[in-house]
Amino acid sequence: MLTRKQLELLELIDTRMKRDGVPPSFDEMKDALNLRSKSGIHRLITALEERGFIRRLAHRARAIEVVRMPEALESRHVVRVIDGGARPAPAAPARARAVQSVDALELPVMGRIAAGTPI
Repeated sequence: MLTRKQLELLELIDTRMKRDGVPPSFDEMKDALNLRSKSGIHRLITALEERGFIRRLAHRARAIEVVRMPEALESRHVVRVIDGGARPAPAAPARARAVQSVDALELPVMGRIAAGTPI
């Protein structure tokens, strides 16, 4: 399954390859998908390559080849994509009870804790 942006990028590359014979540049892809940086395009292309939709040739400019399109696109069915939009939180229950205090002990935080590899 592809995300919406991955699908948009794959369709863009495929149409430009069929129309012009060369894939779009990273700047053209960035502008077409309304992204702010080329690193976002790099992540999308890497994801498409890992999923087997495109192939890249090392050390060559614009060396992207569409290997396959999603099956649903080829058969003209609706493509299921992941919607990255956040959903609103469910409404709070109407009868919320107040939290009762419990006996607690406060401890001050002192010093530093080593993070990372063990000492």
